[in-house]
Amino acid sequence: MRRGGEIRKARRGEREPGLVAQLRRPPGGRDARIMLLAQALDRAGTGVWAAACVLYFTFVIGLDAGQVGILLGASGVAGIAGSPLAGHLADRFPVRSLLIGAHLLRLVALCLLLLVTDFALLLPVVAVTHLGDRAAKTLEMLFATRVAGDRRATYQALSRSSANAGYALGAGLAAIGLAVGTRSAYHVLILANALSFLVAAALVWRTREPRGRGLVTAPADADADAAPQTAPAAGGPSPWRDRGYLRFVLLDIPMSLDDSILAIGIPLWLVSHTTAPHELVPAFLVVNTVLVVVLQLRVSAKVQGPRRAAGAVALYGLTTLLCCVLLAAATGGGAWAASAALLAAAVLVTAAELMRSVSSWELAVSLAPREARASYLGVAGMAQSVQKSAGPLLLTGAVMAAGPAGWIALGAAVAGLSLVQRRASLRRLDALAAEPAPAGAAAPA
Repeated sequence: MRRGGEIRKARRGEREPGLVAQLRRPPGGRDARIMLLAQALDRAGTGVWAAACVLYFTFVIGLDAGQVGILLGASGVAGIAGSPLAGHLADRFPVRSLLIGAHLLRLVALCLLLLVTDFALLLPVVAVTHLGDRAAKTLEMLFATRVAGDRRATYQALSRSSANAGYALGAGLAAIGLAVGTRSAYHVLILANALSFLVAAALVWRTREPRGRGLVTAPADADADAAPQTAPAAGGPSPWRDRGYLRFVLLDIPMSLDDSILAIGIPLWLVSHTTAPHELVPAFLVVNTVLVVVLQLRVSAKVQGPRRAAGAVALYGLTTLLCCVLLAAATGGGAWAASAALLAAAVLVTAAELMRSVSSWELAVSLAPREARASYLGVAGMAQSVQKSAGPLLLTGAVMAAGPAGWIALGAAVAGLSLVQRRASLRRLDALAAEPAPAGAAAPA
């Protein structure tokens, strides 16, 4: 018994090294380590621009609130096309080259913001920036799943932790520029973001193209010295004709609502429906960032494999429901009670995010046929893009308008859909395991 306990303890030690140790030796080795650094720098630049863009368009360019809303909304719609476009191209061209191209595309588009002040010209420039952003994120994960292989969940956790640290750093740097508030200060912030794209492209250039083009993960028995595989033949499985996979992507949209709840729902609910102090709003982002950096790796260790990922989807729905119940209850007490309820809701929505960030990608990979995973994952990436465009409208136009009952209805709907997603995912996994689809055949529904 003692020996068995020692073995289990040793195994736990092997499986769960600390965050710093994992970052030093991530799944995928040298190339993964370089990519994680590139992502962290990229997200730091993105954090700078995210914190400054609305104020830049308002006070420097001179747009009114309606124009800013149209600009960001249109760019969000354009970003939806980024993921499937990246997946489609990754079936035919090297991911490494495409990712460098996406970084450089964003670099050029962002630099144009220094010159463009006309609203009609800003629309395509900002749209291209968002399209490149979504394409880059999809390509980063395609690269990661190829170099990390079966340990992609661990890599995803490391990616989330480093990205959140980058966002926090970027937001802190933006605060300095915003405090200055001059046109030149805003231009420096834009150039800082552009520089992050340039450095990220240079770092990606130092990596090596992973094998298995179009397959996302190379076969486990592939010879290490084998030549890279060619793109899949035309006429192979198409995600657009795979009803089962499209059902997964459609259900994955409400499984990503934690993003809008944290960024928009909780702050607006605090301001408009509770007596909590407005100074509490920045605390929600702090709580989220700290918990993601500290806990993402631990959560991923418990959600290894597609079946556990399917179970995490159900937990996502339950956690979101509890978060929505707390938001509904936040209107019934004084400032202290409302503050406690809102902070607890921020913790719960962060817990939902921790589970979603691992389970969503794991299922997107596992439910796709191996021979066309790149194009399938490109379509799967649309779920978050659609949520970023539709989620704010849902929360502000329907949920909050209905008051506390709106939050209860939203939580119940997400919880119910999470059970549907879990059941459908398990059925598809069973079908894929029982009858592997031959090349060129449609995947099981």
